[in-house]
Amino acid sequence: MKIEIPAAPAQLLRRLNDADFEAYAVGGCVRDALLGITPHDWDICTSAKPEQVLSLFSDCNVAKTGLQHGTVMVIVGGEGCEITTFRTEGSYSDHRHPDEVRFVSSLQEDLARRDFTINAMAYHPDRGVVDYFGGREDLRAGIVRCVGDPNERFQEDGLRILRALRFAARFGFRLEERTGQAMHENKELLDEIAAERIFAELKGFLVGQGVGPLLLEYRDLMAEILPPLAKMFDFEQRNPHHCYDVWRHTVCAVEHVPPTELLRLTMLFHDSGKPDCWSRDEKGIDHFYDHAKRSIELAEEMLNRLRCDNRLKEQILHQVRWHDLPLPQNEREGRRFLRRMGEEGAFWSLQVHRADAMAQAPAYLPEKLERIGQAEEILERLRAEKACFALGDLAVKGKDLMALGVPAGPGLGRELNRLLELVIEGECPNEREALLARVQK
Repeated sequence: MKIEIPAAPAQLLRRLNDADFEAYAVGGCVRDALLGITPHDWDICTSAKPEQVLSLFSDCNVAKTGLQHGTVMVIVGGEGCEITTFRTEGSYSDHRHPDEVRFVSSLQEDLARRDFTINAMAYHPDRGVVDYFGGREDLRAGIVRCVGDPNERFQEDGLRILRALRFAARFGFRLEERTGQAMHENKELLDEIAAERIFAELKGFLVGQGVGPLLLEYRDLMAEILPPLAKMFDFEQRNPHHCYDVWRHTVCAVEHVPPTELLRLTMLFHDSGKPDCWSRDEKGIDHFYDHAKRSIELAEEMLNRLRCDNRLKEQILHQVRWHDLPLPQNEREGRRFLRRMGEEGAFWSLQVHRADAMAQAPAYLPEKLERIGQAEEILERLRAEKACFALGDLAVKGKDLMALGVPAGPGLGRELNRLLELVIEGECPNEREALLARVQK
């Protein structure tokens, strides 16, 4: 199969090969090209030593930040490509980084050190795809398989456990049996990985198309990186509105929300507080009063553990807090809903409600979806009308009130909020003269 290589990496490959060095496109770019996906990055491996690469591209803009590991970044036409010398690696005492790197002359030795067969293929413009470990066959079969012994691969780098999940979810692949078993057996290695790296892989995993079955089969890995999730496993919900235990409901909700980091993380955490809020009434029906409040506490704990940035964390916690908030069924309720959730947040909330409903008892689903649809129509109409639901939408500003004698300070803010409430409740139109008359009155 012929792979079309963009001009910049093709130029680098040609110069290396013309100088009698072996050079290949390698790794993810080859995998994606074979899958019909446009690669984002093109990496090159070569028999040339780092100093030879530097000499050969002395006329180019070159970054030497990875030089000690044999990697040189060459900038051509504004695009950067990493060129790495064929290498093998020594032991991994920290289960993350090699203690030493040794340059070799064999492409096969270089590919043998890589994580998964689908990432261990190379491509030469003349020779075509070079595949020593069955990567093309695994691509066709939809399998993620370690190169060689999976226990060794994970002992070398524990983060590969989550990378395996991410690749499987992204492409809708399954994990090869020995690879999957080794992931369970080596899950404690995840405790030694930096939180930021864990979070990056987790987000990539959650937005994948095949995330649901993997969350069920590898829930022990989720509990390893986020221990509070474990309480949800097999926790029954004896309630007419539910047909799954808490974890299966969560997984189903994750599957039914659009694949964005915000929404997938919201659904992962939205019911995490239920086991701590469980009660059963005299009729044998389970209840989880105030579970949203407890879910916020646990979600914040887990997001802090993952070193989540503040903006994303606040958005997730806001959605978790109000995931059970009744949806608006008229325009006044719609304006209240928009004020509480914000315009963007209100439409995210519709997605949260829809996914939550899809993960509950089917008997109630038509009614719930109808209410969500009605709420969506109301919010869309209010958005089209540019309805007033925030202080910035008011037809008067603070300076207008000060001109009438309202002093600057907290009282001014309270008066603006009072006017906003009047508009939201439909007691006063959002018109300058009408609002100023209210202030004077």
